[in-house]
Amino acid sequence: MSIIIKGGTIVTPRKSYISDIKIKGEKIEEIGLDLKDDNAEIINAEGRLVFPGFIDSHTHLDLDTGYTKTSDNFKTGTAAAIKGGTTTILDFATQNRGESLKEAVGNWHNLSKGISSCDYGFHMAITHWNEEVKSELGKMKDQGITSYKAYMAYDNLRISDGEIYDILKALKEYGGLLGVHCENGDLVNTMIREQIKRGNTSPKGHPLSRPNIVEAEAVSRFIDIAYLADAPIYIVHLSTKEALEEVIKARRRGQKVYVETCPQYLLLQDKLYFLENFEGAKYVLSPPLRKKEDCESLWRALSEGDIDMIGTDHCSFNFHSQKTLGFKDFSKIPNGIPGVEHRPVLMYTYGVMEGRITKEQMCSLLSEMPAKLFSMYPLKGALEVGSYGDIVIWDENYQGNISSTNQIQKVDYTPYEGFKTLGRAEKVFLRGTLVVDEGRIVKENYGRYIKRGEADD
Repeated sequence: MSIIIKGGTIVTPRKSYISDIKIKGEKIEEIGLDLKDDNAEIINAEGRLVFPGFIDSHTHLDLDTGYTKTSDNFKTGTAAAIKGGTTTILDFATQNRGESLKEAVGNWHNLSKGISSCDYGFHMAITHWNEEVKSELGKMKDQGITSYKAYMAYDNLRISDGEIYDILKALKEYGGLLGVHCENGDLVNTMIREQIKRGNTSPKGHPLSRPNIVEAEAVSRFIDIAYLADAPIYIVHLSTKEALEEVIKARRRGQKVYVETCPQYLLLQDKLYFLENFEGAKYVLSPPLRKKEDCESLWRALSEGDIDMIGTDHCSFNFHSQKTLGFKDFSKIPNGIPGVEHRPVLMYTYGVMEGRITKEQMCSLLSEMPAKLFSMYPLKGALEVGSYGDIVIWDENYQGNISSTNQIQKVDYTPYEGFKTLGRAEKVFLRGTLVVDEGRIVKENYGRYIKRGEADD
């Protein structure tokens, strides 16, 4: 049976307009006014916004850090995603040192298959590079993986500048795109030791060990490496005004540099590390939270189109049983915060409703641009004939309050505790099937693996 969503305001990055949408099977069959089908189920969307399903291109689910594991796995994390209106995530299949890419992606398929409530794909995180790994890139493309990640920080993950250069050149043959976690790992290690030596063992030592310049230097260096390799690049979780300035300079000289930021870098500030009773540990992530001027700089960049998308870097650890592992040493606090459930409503409330971005820009940042950059467009990230029926009917008037007591993320806190919100994903369709109704999940485990094409560079 077909479904007709009637009378909603369809939101695209270029315009918003009132129309009906007809879904047949998994895809959108028709868009127009006063659509009719005697056999169709009618969904009244008058007075509602209609977005393409949101895409979170940066999550870490069921991630083993070596001494603990994220509290959200693919079952709980994707359920939280779909409830908030995110119909697709891209998680990082992370290669263990000495492991093949085939083994790494196999591990992530085993973690995710059959239990995901939204669709999912993988970036491949490379931590070990040699000719054998290079020879696997073609096979990864065949499996629908065309985006990769490297780290400039974390001793167990990072690779050298020369290896990043080699990867960039190798990926050009396959239309691949490399994203990098940009922090100067040597400086971070040295400055952590410096803070510990000074007795700054609490969470307030975390931002002191990773000042703005540590990110900006790494961003500048990655950009220069990409210039030499003549390759497009993707910078994940950008957090500082100085790093943003490096990106803008590179674009002016003709480089293709794509940028992601996250809600935490727009809405939270480093003063949270100074909370009493170890509460600051809840906000330990890398890069760390920054100052008000950085937040304001990133909001301006979003408004002016200098940032391409908003991910979450969802990497959840329980406060009481996991974050406390670093009670005597901030460097042992597991790095990461939850956010996959609340990203859309945070961006609508504190972006659209406060006039910092338009609803059309929100559509681009959360739907169209990640779909285009990561090779899913127009099947995903669009409301067009032939696109998947990934649709969010958004109630603009719903008033909410974010709390750990009403979230479904499997974590004992939220960094956005007490944030008042406007709007919600009232109904969510995943490939034409209603999976969320009245803000509640009505169909679980419907997600499937999305095989992607070449990255759009």
